[in-house]
Amino acid sequence: MNPLTGIDPRDHAYYELGDALLVRGEGVRVWDSTGREYLDCVSGTFNLVLGHNHPAVVAAVKEQADDLVFASSSFQTGPTNEVMRQLVELSPANLTRVNLRSASGSTANEGAIKIAQWHTGKRDVIVPFRGHVGQSIATASYNGTSRMRAPFPYHMPGAVRVPEPYCHRCFYRQTPDSCGLWCVDRIEDFIAYASSGSVAAMIIEPISGVGGNVVPPPGYLQRLKDFCEAREIVLIFDENQTGMGRTGRLFAAEHFGVSPHILTTAKGLTGSGLPLAAILTEEHLVGMPRSMHGFTYGGHTLSAAAATVALEIVRQPEFLATVRTTGAVLLERLTALRADHPCLDEVRGVGLMLGVELAEPDGSRSPRLAAALNKALSARGVITRVSEHGEGNVIELRPPLVLTVEDAHLIADRFGEALEML
Repeated sequence: MNPLTGIDPRDHAYYELGDALLVRGEGVRVWDSTGREYLDCVSGTFNLVLGHNHPAVVAAVKEQADDLVFASSSFQTGPTNEVMRQLVELSPANLTRVNLRSASGSTANEGAIKIAQWHTGKRDVIVPFRGHVGQSIATASYNGTSRMRAPFPYHMPGAVRVPEPYCHRCFYRQTPDSCGLWCVDRIEDFIAYASSGSVAAMIIEPISGVGGNVVPPPGYLQRLKDFCEAREIVLIFDENQTGMGRTGRLFAAEHFGVSPHILTTAKGLTGSGLPLAAILTEEHLVGMPRSMHGFTYGGHTLSAAAATVALEIVRQPEFLATVRTTGAVLLERLTALRADHPCLDEVRGVGLMLGVELAEPDGSRSPRLAAALNKALSARGVITRVSEHGEGNVIELRPPLVLTVEDAHLIADRFGEALEML
């Protein structure tokens, strides 16, 4: 409340804001104006992989700001050249080109789709149920959930939505040990009967983010790549959430041993919140004119300076090993809570990308319990999110990758306390 005018600043906001006014952040923690401390288990907006105000990133940004804050993507700069070099060095070997002319995951995904359409001369895009491609009007047109499209009268045509590899609630009512990966093979039916017959690409997160932290069964992604290549469909991995070490590997493609034809990465690319996105492609996909996809703040020089430092930190084997170790501790602790809390239907994830699914006593999905648990966790100073933009039944945990084992135990302890309040 402004003491002079008596007006709450939130009265000016277009959308609803919470009560807390955040004033400081360090590592996994943030503090509000009253001095209250929170454990940020969603890394800002899943983008602060190195936590709040990482000193090496802050120093790099300050140094770069003294020299050159911004340059058009028509020019080379030292930071953008270094980002491209490192990304090619660290990504799957077949990805040799980098397009930095995007500033967000949405625009990177849109650019990847454009590249696929340009080179194949085809139109349609296959997306999993609950898949989240982005928030622009084009990418929202491809999103899996209808709720994100319903208010808007016009959508991009050509989205083909198919069941995702959600083994816990299999669309085909199969089990991983016996299904034979129908969730890949039966995409053929959707192409034959639900598409235009002209399919350019399939875009998928190796582990779904907004869609509920669904981890595919062994062999799924390789079968999917084989399926796409047999039909000359460009396979795009959206690694905006899974990239930059989130799964304990630099990219989840490495974790699953599968190399896509195109990979997009944003969110955590700069480590500490500055906007930058990249589209990595195979050599034969080069050629779409630069004028077909470019944004003012794409390849931002200051952001690239942050990314060069973030990549150097995250790529270190000991850093990634710690992510895997800490993630395993948190996963084990949360899984153990199921014994006393049957509403925890499943706990799943890889590295520090975890999801806790809530269910009603009859086994049905429970957005009600997920919302209640999210609120109870916030009351205990733990910031989490609910899947499907607050409408789903999975609590999403994406803490900064600098999370310690001690803080992993603290999160699990508070999780248990919050469950007691349901």
